[in-house]
Amino acid sequence: MKAIAYQKFGNTDVLQTVEEPKPLIRSNEVLIKVKAVSINPMDWKIRKGEMKLMSGSTFPRHTGVDFAGIIEDAGTLVKNFKKGDEVFGVVKNNMKDGALAEYVAVPATYIWKKPAALSFAQAASIPIVGAAAVTALEKMGNINTNSQVLVNGATGGFGMFLLQLLKQKGANVTAVANTKALDSAEKWGADSVVDYTKQNILAQQKTYDIVIDLSGKMGYTNAKQIMKPKSLFLNPTPRPIEIPTSLFKNLFTGKKHIVILSQASSKNVDTLLNAVSNGLQIEVNKVFPFTQSVEAYRYAEGGGIIGKVAIEIKS
Repeated sequence: MKAIAYQKFGNTDVLQTVEEPKPLIRSNEVLIKVKAVSINPMDWKIRKGEMKLMSGSTFPRHTGVDFAGIIEDAGTLVKNFKKGDEVFGVVKNNMKDGALAEYVAVPATYIWKKPAALSFAQAASIPIVGAAAVTALEKMGNINTNSQVLVNGATGGFGMFLLQLLKQKGANVTAVANTKALDSAEKWGADSVVDYTKQNILAQQKTYDIVIDLSGKMGYTNAKQIMKPKSLFLNPTPRPIEIPTSLFKNLFTGKKHIVILSQASSKNVDTLLNAVSNGLQIEVNKVFPFTQSVEAYRYAEGGGIIGKVAIEIKS
């Protein structure tokens, strides 16, 4: 089978198309003919070596975490899925495994049935950023119409899910995005929008109960300027040192720095599927063919993407 792999850390030019054996499955696993894989910032952070403390440094390595496809075979212990089922899911170890290949083998507990109304590209876009959005919502606590929430970098894949989930909770949401993304932010539920190319959100007088920085560019130190005395800063892109230090610093301040660490699970995927059935939209900005995987990553890493970017594998 064809797969995308790399032999050293680096930029998109290290990605190569390689021939590998079709995976063998264990009794609790399924073999999936991959139809689509979505791109996440985690992919290139791992590929560039930024996560090597967690991912390790062995090669070759593969890329892509969440996928959608059709079950080709199921192990003897798999009861809830069968050959021909359309599913979506994640690889078992998102720091070491990769889904961008013609076939992937994963435990049956790492997949879910694809809603018929969703394309493979849309379904592949759900698990990683969707789970992160659900986790962020849980960290926010009791969200209601009085909750003032600022979402910085609001219109990528994570923001797409989070804005809509916040709207379903009734929160008052301010979204920070670039000029071309303001309409999308409003469509997904933002009550007000700030164009960061024209306005500095830190220079405004308004303060917030919750600030979540999806861009990774604001940071807790800056965010404190627009936080209420007792408020939360949610950080889904922490540097390794921030994970322990935030816990210590939170003991001494009302402005809490909360690190978001998440993974797709049946609980949060069920929440997402319920939200989809209640009207949550999944926008795939652009779909690339497998033969243009390098171009797809180059496009996604350029930033400013509204929604998600996916790669389709035709057969």
